Amino acid sequence: MVEVKNLVKTYGDIRAVDNVSFKVEDGEILGFLGPNGAGKSTTMNIITGYISSSGGTVTINDAEILRDPKEAKKQIGYLPEIPPLYTDMTVQKYLEFMFAIKKIKLPKAEHIKEVLSLTKLTDHKKRLIKNLSKGYKQRVGLAQALLGNPPVLILDEPTVGLDPSQIREFRTLIKGLGKKHTVIFSSHILSEVQAICDRIVVINNGEVVADAKTDELSSAITSGGNLAVEIEGNVSSVVSALKGITGIQKISVNRKTAEDRCLYNIEHKKDIDIRRAVFAVLAKNNMPIFSMNEGGMSLEEAYLKLTSKSTAKGGKK
Repeated sequence: MVEVKNLVKTYGDIRAVDNVSFKVEDGEILGFLGPNGAGKSTTMNIITGYISSSGGTVTINDAEILRDPKEAKKQIGYLPEIPPLYTDMTVQKYLEFMFAIKKIKLPKAEHIKEVLSLTKLTDHKKRLIKNLSKGYKQRVGLAQALLGNPPVLILDEPTVGLDPSQIREFRTLIKGLGKKHTVIFSSHILSEVQAICDRIVVINNGEVVADAKTDELSSAITSGGNLAVEIEGNVSSVVSALKGITGIQKISVNRKTAEDRCLYNIEHKKDIDIRRAVFAVLAKNNMPIFSMNEGGMSLEEAYLKLTSKSTAKGGKK
């Protein structure tokens, strides 16, 4: 288990991480999201012990990262956005080198063979790392993170620069790792997070602005139900027609879908089904409905809503 409690990091007058707290349970894959400058990478660097915090604690399976860094770091396998590779080494020699650096006590030949197989690098083990594609370099970086079978894996933007095929392969690999490891997974690709992660923590301006299961994020940030409706017609006329329906709290335009058609998000009171009323009002006003889905915002829409909120405290790193 990973527990981050009241974490703070300041740079002079700038508060890059502001009282961040969350837990990641054993075997859970956590998506850690935030825009550039939100404090995401700073938080991950503190968790891994690469930089110190100004306050708060990070505990990795009962070992606190500042009080007992050696024991805490034994529990972590870390893949930063740019993997720490020695590109003039072969894949095999690099993993043997990292095995020695980490002072791993497992049978070396057998363990490295297992990691090569897991990351599908067996056929490339004798190649120089500098001659590998971006995707295979990422695999080598992941392989070094897996050495020693650490219970916690921290992956910072692991699929940046990969093509769609490589991303799909990497996604499958990470989902498989979640069966044996606790994983903190950072990515800007929301569809990827949705496909991989059990839970999502969103950070913005150094603060946690959401912490919910992946399929419950949109409902966690709204006070009621949500209805997504694609409607043809003048926007102001559509909004005016819908406003008279009992139970509707807020109407917003998500995006334009065609020349005279938009997708609307309608927030309404919980436990009220407004679909019949919406249909009746729009039909009466000759405003065709092209789609209607209960459940509200997509992950992308929820993320944008959360991270568009700004504070007056200044930018974060």
